[in-house]
Amino acid sequence: MCFTRFTDKDFNVFTIDGLDERMSAIREQIQPKFRQIGELLTMELSAQIGSEMHLHIAKHARRTVNPPKDTWLAIGPNKRGYKKYPHFQVGLFDDHVFIWLAYIYELPNKVQIAQNFLNNLEEVKNIVPEDFVISMDHMQKNATPISELNLEDALTRFKNVKKAELLIGKNIAKGDPLLLDGEKFLDYTIETFKTLIPLYKMSYSGELN
Repeated sequence: MCFTRFTDKDFNVFTIDGLDERMSAIREQIQPKFRQIGELLTMELSAQIGSEMHLHIAKHARRTVNPPKDTWLAIGPNKRGYKKYPHFQVGLFDDHVFIWLAYIYELPNKVQIAQNFLNNLEEVKNIVPEDFVISMDHMQKNATPISELNLEDALTRFKNVKKAELLIGKNIAKGDPLLLDGEKFLDYTIETFKTLIPLYKMSYSGELN
C-alpha cells in the first residue's frame, strides 16, 4: 500500500479538544499512515543497519487528562519497546513533521553514549550535516540547527543533566512542498536516516576511550 502524504487534516488533529476525542482522531487518521510508512522504513533500516529493527507506534497510554501535543512512530532494535534504546522516529506536531535519531531520558546508558560521542567529537561532526537540527527535549517543538550551537556543549549537557535528551535530524514545516508528495517524503526520510545510521552504530561501538 502506497503512502499518499500527511494532510492538513492530520495536523489539525492537535486542535481537537479532549483526550479521548484527540486520541480517536490519532488512531483513525494518523496511525494507519504511521503503519504504512513505518513498515517500509523498518525494512529499510533493518537492511541498512544489518540487524532486525522493530516498529512501535506511540500509544500515549500514560495520559489520563491532557491530550498529546504530538504523536510518532519509533523504530528500534528491541521488539518489546523502544524508549530504553537509541531509536529512529517520525512524528507530527501541529505545525511540522519531525525525523529523528532519538536518545530520550529513559536510556539507561546515556552517560556512556554521550561520553563516547564526546570522545569522538570530530567524527560526530563529520557524520551530521550542519543543516540538521538538534532538540534536547522531545516534549518541546523547538530545535536548533547544528550550525547555530556548540555541539560539545550540547553533548555535555546530554551527559550531565538527567532529563536532558538528544534528538538529531530534520523538521519539515507543515506548508513545505516536500509534504505534498508521499514518495518524495519517504525518500527524504530514508536519506535522513541513512545519514544518521553511522551515529546510531557508534552508540553501540563501546569505544569509551
